[in-house]
Amino acid sequence: MEHLIKYSRKWVKLFFLSLSGSVVVWLSSYWGAMVTALPPQEDTPEEILRTEIIIDARSPIDGKPLNAAEYAQIQAQLKISPPPTIDSKLRQTIFLIRIRNVLLQLFPFLNL
Repeated sequence: MEHLIKYSRKWVKLFFLSLSGSVVVWLSSYWGAMVTALPPQEDTPEEILRTEIIIDARSPIDGKPLNAAEYAQIQAQLKISPPPTIDSKLRQTIFLIRIRNVLLQLFPFLNL
């Protein structure tokens, strides 16, 4: 009979421990959700940001800050000028290096 009482006490302790742990986890996750539910008050709403006109830009070539006129001029020049071409031997070498890197990732023991 004592064995049954000890056994039942263990199960009761386990039940209360798991129940209290579950309640603590649930409350802590609920409390975190309440805190992060709203953005900070100093944050500008998205509706206002959508209507804002952006007058500053960065150069796609070197990343320097530009005004709107300079940015439009660079975009027009980029549309007119053709992209630079690469020598066919250099292109082939780059392709082979890329294949080598993929093979080394798949088979690191090859030591190519």
